[in-house]
Amino acid sequence: MAERLASIFGTEKDKINCPFYFKIGACRHGERCSRLHNKPAISQTIVIFNMYKNPAAQIANVDGQTLEIDEKENQQQFEDFYEDVFDELSRFGEVEEMNVCDNFGDHLAGNVYCKYYADDDAQKSQTNLHNRFYAGRPLVVEFSPVTDFREARCRQFDAGECSRGGYCNFMHLRQINRDLGYALFGSKYRRRYRRSRSSSRDRYYYDDRDRERDRYRDKDRDYDRDRHRDRDRSRDRHHNKDDRDKDRDRNRDKDRSRDRHHNKDDRDRNRDRDRSRDRHHNKDDRDKMERDRNHHHNRDDRDKMERDRNHHNNKDDRDKAERDRNHHNNKDDRDK
Repeated sequence: MAERLASIFGTEKDKINCPFYFKIGACRHGERCSRLHNKPAISQTIVIFNMYKNPAAQIANVDGQTLEIDEKENQQQFEDFYEDVFDELSRFGEVEEMNVCDNFGDHLAGNVYCKYYADDDAQKSQTNLHNRFYAGRPLVVEFSPVTDFREARCRQFDAGECSRGGYCNFMHLRQINRDLGYALFGSKYRRRYRRSRSSSRDRYYYDDRDRERDRYRDKDRDYDRDRHRDRDRSRDRHHNKDDRDKDRDRNRDKDRSRDRHHNKDDRDRNRDRDRSRDRHHNKDDRDKMERDRNHHHNRDDRDKMERDRNHHNNKDDRDKAERDRNHHNNKDDRDK
């Protein structure tokens, strides 16, 4: 009994669990579905409901026919959206696969499925995107039971034969160009791209597309080799430019440091020269002052000596005159 229940789980024979929700993570009946929607407590895959607004679905007229739109511009806008969302989601962990639904039904329209390599990264992404907004609309993020998109995608759509169009209940996954895929996922995108294309060929156009693949395999290999060579050359040029910039910055810093050192040496040398010159000038000034003082003292001494000599001479003259007068007087007295 347990083996039988396990074998029919998630299939049309399972009358309890919804097979559509198990396969694609969404159901057109929503909460009104008669079967259970077992939402996982944790998963590698998160789904952001109705995040991408397909212009073809928005401009559908009353008759249900879509108006003419510029497919090239529409694809460019989608790839810009895809790259923007991928850059944000890859911040929380390594992304294994990211798919965007191109359906028109409300339960699938614009759903973004992101599968991480680790459950913890998916949980981190779901937690951080809670209460976030995109283009003015709140994001509704849940864990999804979908881990293998080969069962969820519409094989007829991949083969270009889906008769239900955008209202199909299986995923119509919109593709990005291979260059963008290689830029975002690297070599992992090449393996997944070939695997997804081959899975859709198993029932439809297998022989024709297999022959076409064999015919263009060498051409794709040459294209990949040329692209990798160009990328390596571009990376080498970028690295060489970075090395030149680093060398230039290093030389500039070295020159600045040397100039600062030389300027400091020049300032020290000039300061020492100024100090030596000031000391020499101060010494000359002191010597000059000493000489002037000595000269002044010598002059004063000479003046004093001259005064003393004159005074002594004057005294001698007075004494002589006095003696002569006394002698003359004495002589007159004797004669008298």
